[in-house]
Amino acid sequence: MPMKIGFTGTQRGMTDAQKNTLRKMVPNDAELHHGRLRWEPMQRRMIFSVFTELRCVGHPPSNPTKRAYKLVDEWRSEKEYLERNKDIVNETGMLIATPAEATEQLRSGTWSTIR
Repeated sequence: MPMKIGFTGTQRGMTDAQKNTLRKMVPNDAELHHGRLRWEPMQRRMIFSVFTELRCVGHPPSNPTKRAYKLVDEWRSEKEYLERNKDIVNETGMLIATPAEATEQLRSGTWSTIR
């Protein structure tokens, strides 16, 4: 059974250091749960192209404005951002977070998911 990993990150994307660390942390055959925002498929393709068995489970936001529609093997139901973030945490055994800031922010979906 593959390791189920939750992923949360800023809409601005990841730093090079975050990308490199993520590559080292994620097993080739992991099941990655993420929020399906528009930037994530591009990041996923770039980061995980070396992983041949990676499976993605998308947890889409109910707001379709920033939603991605590709590169997902399985979809969950649409939910509000914070509710779907809790689902990502609850369905996985490990959470990887790539916030934009190094210090905790109160009004941040990424930091809310980490908490």
